[in-house]
Amino acid sequence: MKKFFLSCIIILTPMSVTYAYEKNRIFLTTSFWYKPIPTNVSLHPNSYNYVQEFLRQKKAYFNLVNINTSTYTSPIYYSTLSTPKVNVREWDCQKKGFSDPGLKTQWTGVPIPSNALPSKGTDAEMTVYHAPTDTLYEFWRMRKTYGVWEACWGGRMQGTHNNQGIFPPLYGATATRLPFIGGQITAEELSLGEIKHAIGISLVDAERHTIFSWPAMRSDGWNPYNVKNRIPEGLRFRLDPTVNVDALPMSRAGKIIAKAAQRYGFVIWDKAGAISIRAQNVTSYTLVGKPDPYPALFNYKPSYEVLNGFPWSRLQFLPMNYRVQ
Repeated sequence: MKKFFLSCIIILTPMSVTYAYEKNRIFLTTSFWYKPIPTNVSLHPNSYNYVQEFLRQKKAYFNLVNINTSTYTSPIYYSTLSTPKVNVREWDCQKKGFSDPGLKTQWTGVPIPSNALPSKGTDAEMTVYHAPTDTLYEFWRMRKTYGVWEACWGGRMQGTHNNQGIFPPLYGATATRLPFIGGQITAEELSLGEIKHAIGISLVDAERHTIFSWPAMRSDGWNPYNVKNRIPEGLRFRLDPTVNVDALPMSRAGKIIAKAAQRYGFVIWDKAGAISIRAQNVTSYTLVGKPDPYPALFNYKPSYEVLNGFPWSRLQFLPMNYRVQ
């Protein structure tokens, strides 16, 4: 929910790559996740200052933008009609002193594959999508205790193909109620050479939690001293579409991400220890017998070097509550 980790060509047939690529497109076809941003869109009146704030954070926190692949990013498991159903109980990792009755209902009879594992790291994220019922489950700080699954928070989204890609009120594992499956990049996308959705991004410092922008429905931002130009969670931004990405001194994967940043942009969905985006957790692949796809896709660069050469100074922030018309 709030972290990053410095983690470091999947060989598939074109048909299998395309199938896996489409499996994550589970929301309305008109969802904000999938709609390109017009090139001539009006920008946020404070766009310049937000760019400077982004650059400040990048420099202050390790001077990088990381791609999380094994820790602090969610594996996604695709369950079937034959997947055994289990109840997931809530555990009070935040010492609230009470449980949520809504989670008990949502987490009854969850089809979790028997070999599923949550992400490494303290956030221990996990996602399950059940296509037969068009239902998405998310878990934060997921663990197994004496053979019983339990999580600290998360939620269930029913009828995902009729949903914009936002969890119901109160629920979801990210700070903003925006689901991992919408904004994570995948090995299949990098293999095919195109990302066709907005990319979720985490900042370190965000505007206070009472100020956020659609599509975010909540925030964990913290700005007790009212520092100017802190960026609200949910705000969308893109790479200037006039940048010639092919001419940039970037890795192949970096250029694929940069082109998606021009066409679909980023959306701020969480906080982290450094600015970071999420790639679908490697466990999604290794637990079904595939090799870790990311080293080859990243040309054997560390994950924090893949976006080297990205022209972050050419970002453009969009207006509050921006929606593609």
